[in-house]
Amino acid sequence: MKYRLMDVLACPYDKTFPLQLVVIKRTEHPERQYTWPRKPFCEEYCAYRNLKIKEHPKPDALPCEECHKWEIESGVIYCPACGRWYPIIEEIPRMLPDELRNEKDELSFLEQISEELERAAPEVADKILQHGKPFNLASRR
Repeated sequence: MKYRLMDVLACPYDKTFPLQLVVIKRTEHPERQYTWPRKPFCEEYCAYRNLKIKEHPKPDALPCEECHKWEIESGVIYCPACGRWYPIIEEIPRMLPDELRNEKDELSFLEQISEELERAAPEVADKILQHGKPFNLASRR
């Protein structure tokens, strides 16, 4: 998943924007060149710097060239309003409705990334791991 996707994603349940991105693993592709004629590429939200573009004093100075070279392999997209989390697995964000999500697979994913999640985002790790919707590790016990 590319960082710039966060510029267009909103929570499917309550339409919260922007959502919080927690990157667990990412891969750099130094061969990628930024070829767009304008900067910033994103219109509303820069997930790479975690800021709203209109609040930045010099949006044309944002590091679009650097951001463009990264691919997020695994992580979590979190909605701070409703507490839902969505996994990013093998570069694909899986933002399905609750009734179409696979509880067993997603709890297994949470267990696998729990330590990295706590290191990467201690301020939201407990919210996701212990209270996240629709599944969390506390409900498993």
